[in-house]
Amino acid sequence: MSTGQASCCSETPCCIFPPASSTPLGFHLPAEGEMPQEQYTHRSTMQTSEGPQVYKVGIYGWRKRCLYFFVLLLMILILVNLAMTIWILKVMNFTIDGMGNLRITEKGLKLEGDSEFLKPLYAKEIRSRPGNPLYFQSARNVTVNILNEKTKVLTRLVTGPQAVEAHSQKFEVKTLSGKLLFSADDNEVVVGAERLRVLGAEGTVFPKSIETPNVRADPFKELRLESPTRALVMEAPKGIEINAEAGSLKATCRTELRLESKDGEITLNSAKIKLPNLPQGSSSSAGSRQKIYELCVCPNGRLFLSQAGTSSTCQINTSVCF
Repeated sequence: MSTGQASCCSETPCCIFPPASSTPLGFHLPAEGEMPQEQYTHRSTMQTSEGPQVYKVGIYGWRKRCLYFFVLLLMILILVNLAMTIWILKVMNFTIDGMGNLRITEKGLKLEGDSEFLKPLYAKEIRSRPGNPLYFQSARNVTVNILNEKTKVLTRLVTGPQAVEAHSQKFEVKTLSGKLLFSADDNEVVVGAERLRVLGAEGTVFPKSIETPNVRADPFKELRLESPTRALVMEAPKGIEINAEAGSLKATCRTELRLESKDGEITLNSAKIKLPNLPQGSSSSAGSRQKIYELCVCPNGRLFLSQAGTSSTCQINTSVCF
């Protein structure tokens, strides 16, 4: 450092040192390496007055207020979520045994009250409580399917608004004792009841043949076999018996009524047999006015009446046969 110039220290105030040649009174020029007494005293004084510096670590100001706000908001959300969970558990009736109308028992699931299934229900057994009926209700239809191991439909029961359909190889209706009442398949329909009653006002229509050992009406009711547009044919290998015990028997047709027996005979067993509309043959004797007639048969099977005489008069009235 040149003499007569000022020098500034980094830690102490600036100090001015006079030149070595001129030393005023009261000043002592320190030797080399010796610190001035004023500078040493000032430095020690500043160190003791400041003391150790403390650095504060944390969140202060608006950041601290935002943090408290978010913590409070999180607590409110937790309380609302807990309240909503408790309300849902109360409304849905959650218990240890199940939820709502659904209860879990040792034998399976138990439903109390009305239950609604939005998707298919798979169950081994569905039954109601003892003494209560079981209802299946649907807005459109109820379908019950029976599947095999390959998920192929074997049997299907469809109950719809217009009809009840059953799709299977065979349909049977039996009594509690196991007796067959009704059976239907591709080949035949079997009615196993002792009596088949048809209560329709128009009767029963059979578009094809019918096979039965006995056809009878209810007591005090008439039995009518009718074919409005076609012929009515009754055949039996051992004979046909037509019996009306408490009334009359009437057979009416539009064209022909034929009684035919190929190997036997036709017997009309009655106290009176009347043929009121048979044609009468012309008589050769004009003076004869008797009311006794002879029943004659033409070669074509036509019947006619001829006035009786001492001998047969059928040959005389052969004109009726043509």
